[in-house]
Amino acid sequence: MQKLAIIASHPIQYYAPWFQYLSSTTTLAVKVFYLWDSGITQKVDVGFGKAFQWDIPLLTGYDYEFVANISPDAGTHHFWGLQNPSLISQINNYQPDAVLLMSYNYASIYHFLLCWNYHQIPLLFRGDSHRLLSSIGIKAWVRRQIITKIYQRFAACLYVGKANYEYFRYYGVAAKRLFFSPHAIDNDRFFAQAEIAKEQANSWKQEIGIPKDHAIILFAGKFEAKKRPLDLLQAFLQAKLHRVSLLFVGAGILENDLKSQAAGYANIYFAPFQNQSLMARTYAIADVVVLPSYGNYETWGLAINEAMCLSRPVIVSNHVGCAQDLVHPGKNGLIFPAGDVLALTHILQEAFSNLERLHNWGQESRNIILEYSYRQSTQGVTQALDSIMNGQTKFT
Repeated sequence: MQKLAIIASHPIQYYAPWFQYLSSTTTLAVKVFYLWDSGITQKVDVGFGKAFQWDIPLLTGYDYEFVANISPDAGTHHFWGLQNPSLISQINNYQPDAVLLMSYNYASIYHFLLCWNYHQIPLLFRGDSHRLLSSIGIKAWVRRQIITKIYQRFAACLYVGKANYEYFRYYGVAAKRLFFSPHAIDNDRFFAQAEIAKEQANSWKQEIGIPKDHAIILFAGKFEAKKRPLDLLQAFLQAKLHRVSLLFVGAGILENDLKSQAAGYANIYFAPFQNQSLMARTYAIADVVVLPSYGNYETWGLAINEAMCLSRPVIVSNHVGCAQDLVHPGKNGLIFPAGDVLALTHILQEAFSNLERLHNWGQESRNIILEYSYRQSTQGVTQALDSIMNGQTKFT
């Protein structure tokens, strides 16, 4: 039995169920090493601007241990937020056959990479970055040299989608060292909740005050600049859609701006942050889900996975990492140029020009998301490990 150590920043609602799946469906002995305890204890999330903890179990069904974090400002919002001096010794005590890193851009993990004997015990990396908005100049050149050196320490890299694959190739990772491990959520949990979520959504719609005969455009997430909720607000106002409401669900620094700009207009509604147990209901209320993010920050957009599990059509900008993989224009949704409010306006008008077609797009979303599950994610891990252990994957 191979022993796999996984280094993760903190318990995350998308990853913990996958770790459970890895532990229960493979012959691997899996142990997760967490560098921070956010998610299971109440902590302030910088993006949401409020303290919360997830309301689903994140520490059951797999082996784990926490690594003491001595950072005076602990968190994943800055480089020095993870400082874990005992990380290497705790990993060594586990005596793994391989180590999988879920991120690297923190002080603690850089130290680990510099000191770890990766020739003796190989490293894997699963990332989701992309270069959909590319940069040029001397800083970009220096960055490329540094990141290329970092990836040379990994025996294999797991890519989550097409944009992420191109990112790894740009930074010099050979194709033979790349293994497909798609971004996924706990599909089964959302599938199981789908029917009751629809009933709950009908009641919630009434509570919010949205007219019964209105279709709903949903934005669910952090109200922050990189996610561009203000673009969606302006596009909605310009689209002048008949019997359609816009619902913002979440919290964040732009909340006051959104509410100020929405004041005086009809059919725009707000609901507070919804925890994980209510997310199925959140998507079930929607007729279409929109993620208009700009830049390289929306590395994937797992909210789109969630929405598709609830058979929802989706609209995303072309800077959203999952766009090339999950959104098939004219089949389950539409894609528009990031930051282009006029294009988004036309996209909304196109989507609601045929409500029957919009419904059919939602059904296709569910078909597509079946191929983005923990089963496929796990296959990538096991294929990478097999390649490493059989000597097929060499360092470059």
